[in-house]
Amino acid sequence: MTSSSDRSPAVDVLSTRTYEIRTYGCQMNVHDSERLAGLLEDAGYVRAPEDSDGEADVVVFNTCAVRENADNKLYGNLGHLAPKKASRPGMQIAVGGCLAQKDRDTIVKRAPWVDVVFGTHNIGKLPVLLERARVQEEAQVEIAESLEAFPSTLPTRRESAYAAWVSISVGCNNTCTFCIVPALRGKEKDRRPGDILAEIEALVAEGVSEVTLLGQNVNAYGSDIGDREAFSKLLRACGTIDGLERVRFTSPHPRDFTDDVIAAMAETPNVMPQLHMPLQSGSDPVLKAMRRSYRQERFLGIIEKVRAAIPHAAISTDIIVGFPGETEEDFQQTLHVVREARFAQAFTFQYSKRPGTPAADMDGQIPKKVVQERYERLVALQEEISWEENKKQVGRTLELMVAEGEGRKDDTTHRLSGRAPDNRLVHFTKPGQEVRPGDVVTVEVTYAAPHHLLAEGPVLDVRRTRAGDAWEKRAAEKAAKPAGVLLGLPKVGVPEPLPAVTGGCAVD
Repeated sequence: MTSSSDRSPAVDVLSTRTYEIRTYGCQMNVHDSERLAGLLEDAGYVRAPEDSDGEADVVVFNTCAVRENADNKLYGNLGHLAPKKASRPGMQIAVGGCLAQKDRDTIVKRAPWVDVVFGTHNIGKLPVLLERARVQEEAQVEIAESLEAFPSTLPTRRESAYAAWVSISVGCNNTCTFCIVPALRGKEKDRRPGDILAEIEALVAEGVSEVTLLGQNVNAYGSDIGDREAFSKLLRACGTIDGLERVRFTSPHPRDFTDDVIAAMAETPNVMPQLHMPLQSGSDPVLKAMRRSYRQERFLGIIEKVRAAIPHAAISTDIIVGFPGETEEDFQQTLHVVREARFAQAFTFQYSKRPGTPAADMDGQIPKKVVQERYERLVALQEEISWEENKKQVGRTLELMVAEGEGRKDDTTHRLSGRAPDNRLVHFTKPGQEVRPGDVVTVEVTYAAPHHLLAEGPVLDVRRTRAGDAWEKRAAEKAAKPAGVLLGLPKVGVPEPLPAVTGGCAVD
């Protein structure tokens, strides 16, 4: 522990204290940050304005350990806050997430002005640890080795009023040589199906119309509870929830992507025609070195089956370029799979050493110049394919769920933006009538770019939804209380009706 001289002096806690959360990394970290916000608001904190730039009373870093320089970025940000903290009595800084789980013993040594360090398994302790650090005037470092409570059971401040993450499992049983997540998130642990469905029903009662089922290896769901078809059953059960319009999931693993899952996707109307399937490499030798338990033929076979069952499915992927030992022939095999699979989108990464992973110590580390050149070739190919696949959407009539904050140029172009069922981003002409985030509009696609579509004609139809009502209600509450509102812990059981007027890791 650090001495009390490194702490900020105690302050009057009766005044309203503000908080800011800075999130790095995967969707699981985003999910965790929503719970951290809920916990803090449940404890009486209020959210700081978005432009506060470290002026909040409590600044929380929810960290990622996937990238090689993740620690340098964290300590740079902590260093930036050090003088602010020294000049502001009572300000507190907390560090959580995967990097905190990994570097538990070094954070307060390198940054003695940090008040709280907590891990991936005990995010529910943050308010208690902050109060303990304030009272005792010394840093509190508490890292649990196993999960104390599923994040989804904690109070929540969701970023969206109409869409929500729902965690169905935590942890991962895979041993991919490039990934440190299993060491930090632990072995896979599944939630009970009844608990998951009860949470979704409660979210729908609040106005949510889209959920994304979340897991480090989401389609392995069931391994912990002994049911190999549990994930497909869960998808089908989501189809019976009245008012739930869209269901998505991320990220699956090709090893566990079975025919019953494909059938459930095709036969459940509210499961969207979208699939994110991480490839990582198209080379069998590289996949073996990565300890990925599938090969090129298996991967392409899954894509073929999905396209046969769901012809309009948009398939995206993750690819790592320059894994240790990758030859030009290995890279050519990756390009071959990209050409065959015709991904709508690919998240491409240049391999970088992840401290603590087997790949970091492998022979055959590829020179940066070679990795960069291969990366540029891959990006150019995928850009070409993405554009060609998007052009096929021109002339189609699509139902879009109106989004909030996804069209960066919407204000200047006088457009709105929304997501198609296959998750493509579509910018559309603003109609004469009011349209709210969460509402659904029908448009005809008139133009395609590599990363978005345009619907430049008039909106064909506007459907006001309960999700739009929920967004409108939240907007009104936010206007009355600028710091935001706590949506609270979803209730278990039959959801109450809405009022008449009421929104993997980086590489799996």
